[in-house]
Amino acid sequence: MPTLSPSAKRLLARTLPHAFIWLITGLVFMISDSLAIGNSKVSEGTIVLNPQVMLFASLLIFLVGFIVGLLEITLVSKLFSKLVLWKSVVYKIIFYACFFVVIMFISYPIAASLELQKPITDQAVWTKFWKFWGDTAFLGTAIQLSFSLMLSLFYSAVSENLGHKVLKNFFTGAYHRPMQEERVFMFVDMKASTTIAEQLGHVDYFKLLQDYYNTFSKSIVNHKGEVYQYIGDEIVITWKTKNLNLSNCVQCFFEMKKALQIKKNYFNKTFGIVPDFKAGLHLGQVTTGELGALKKEIVYTGDVLNVTARIQGLCNENQTDFLLSEDVVNRIRNLKNFYFKEVSGVFLKGKQTQTKIFKVSLKP
Repeated sequence: MPTLSPSAKRLLARTLPHAFIWLITGLVFMISDSLAIGNSKVSEGTIVLNPQVMLFASLLIFLVGFIVGLLEITLVSKLFSKLVLWKSVVYKIIFYACFFVVIMFISYPIAASLELQKPITDQAVWTKFWKFWGDTAFLGTAIQLSFSLMLSLFYSAVSENLGHKVLKNFFTGAYHRPMQEERVFMFVDMKASTTIAEQLGHVDYFKLLQDYYNTFSKSIVNHKGEVYQYIGDEIVITWKTKNLNLSNCVQCFFEMKKALQIKKNYFNKTFGIVPDFKAGLHLGQVTTGELGALKKEIVYTGDVLNVTARIQGLCNENQTDFLLSEDVVNRIRNLKNFYFKEVSGVFLKGKQTQTKIFKVSLKP
């Protein structure tokens, strides 16, 4: 059985919450409607719940939620991202309204057939179907769909801003109490960023940073990395060491370089500059937990972050774009894929003993 790629796994993990949001809200609406109606007379367009209808509706709602999440992540949010907020909202409403009309056209006859216990081609099914569009049942359905969509889009916006894994950790309470764990950190710093910023000006420099970060997204996801922070022109990428092949972290750097080279002409044409970067890689114990009063974030604290930043800071004087700590090199499984060269006699700031650091390059 083929395994999913990291990108596909990430997409699935981001999409499934939408399906469960829709399923939960849908069940709440269906049960509350059923309890409210009871044995009283319902409108001609209302479908009365029975076990078959309930099962079909639950599966349908889950599927619709999944599709909405998939559309929002892969298409809709990108399609309208450059519009002003009010235009983006209006276009999204129109888009999803059309989508929901199509869904109702397809699903209502099936549900009516299950309720009436008659084949879908029966005249009674289609009489009920056409009455639905002018009935209060249509208004009720529209309100339910709108509420579920609002929750789904709200979740999408929060997830996009906090990061899917961060939001997941908040919900599950993974880091409500500080805990110790071992992590790999890679500090990635743009070269000559001050000069570039002065040359481009603040607005164009900001646009360059957006494109620069977007260029790395696929490489980071494909190598199972998480973006911990964007700090100006610096990215901090992290991995849990549990069940991790550290060569994945090293390979991530080279894939990021490759991705930047592929977009070389774009950067040259758009900004007149091709950005480049250097990086340092190290691992160690950190304390992880939620921190903040006015705004909570999941934060990593520990000496490993300071050491990683200092290793990255030694790239220029050692005339290389990538430096690794000895701790990382000793635990890489696929050493045959890389060339390592030790940088001798390195004292990191704040350290009393020498730290062995290595240059690395890919073997052809």
